[in-house]
Amino acid sequence: MLKVEENQGVTCLEGNVVSSGIKLGTVYAFLVDGMLVDTGPQIIESEFTSYLLEQSFELVTLTHSHEDHSGNAPWIQKTKQVPIYIHPLGVEICAQASPYPKYRQLTWGVREKFRAIPLGETIQTQTRQWRVIYTPGHAEDHVSLLDEGTGRLFSGDLFVTPRTKVIMDSESIPVIMNSIRTLLKYGFESMFCCHAGYIPNGKEMLIKKLEYLENLYGEVENLYKKGLSIEEIKHKLFPKDYPIIRFSSGEWDSLHIISSIAAHFELEKDKSCSFPETL
Repeated sequence: MLKVEENQGVTCLEGNVVSSGIKLGTVYAFLVDGMLVDTGPQIIESEFTSYLLEQSFELVTLTHSHEDHSGNAPWIQKTKQVPIYIHPLGVEICAQASPYPKYRQLTWGVREKFRAIPLGETIQTQTRQWRVIYTPGHAEDHVSLLDEGTGRLFSGDLFVTPRTKVIMDSESIPVIMNSIRTLLKYGFESMFCCHAGYIPNGKEMLIKKLEYLENLYGEVENLYKKGLSIEEIKHKLFPKDYPIIRFSSGEWDSLHIISSIAAHFELEKDKSCSFPETL
């Protein structure tokens, strides 16, 4: 069953993916001022679409192209015939059918291709103008949406949890940290996260996440300077063998947290050691 609740003028649609009695994940979509933010995964299409069929909205904005956010976009495009917007880097990804590994198709469903329109710097809804803020790190085409007048922020997958334990091999912790810093420059309080839902003290929680990642970065840098390998650092800081690591054949792993930080540290070290050529 789809759980629906209202928070600060936003209709929050909570869908839960369950397999063999095991909860695999919670995914949110949001309705606000005639705009649908994200669409939920295709595997629970019936839950989302049965509700959306009775709702009136004029456009869809995707925070990024991952299948748990864009899974029902093809159905919406066919049924509702409303424009679907995404960061320009996501347009081509949306034009492909299921461009992701088999385990993700089994978890989130098989997403068909659809036509997406590139976002600009802002997007206008019925009565509000939303600032489109580029916030990569989790995905190359990731954006956040901010209504500066009301302080409502849609953060996609930038937050999810204050203490990150595993990431995908395509993610970068230093880039995520910079995206959080970008958001913290703006005035907002409440945050709507596509996996954690409505967070009334959103800015405070993003600050906590950044502090955790900054401390983690420092720990990795310190151990790396002592000569520990990426594998050794991983086992020291993240000794637990999370089930998703095996299930995803390593696409998700704590190892990627360490390697992305180490790669950034090496890049910064190279920059500091480089000197301009003298004439």
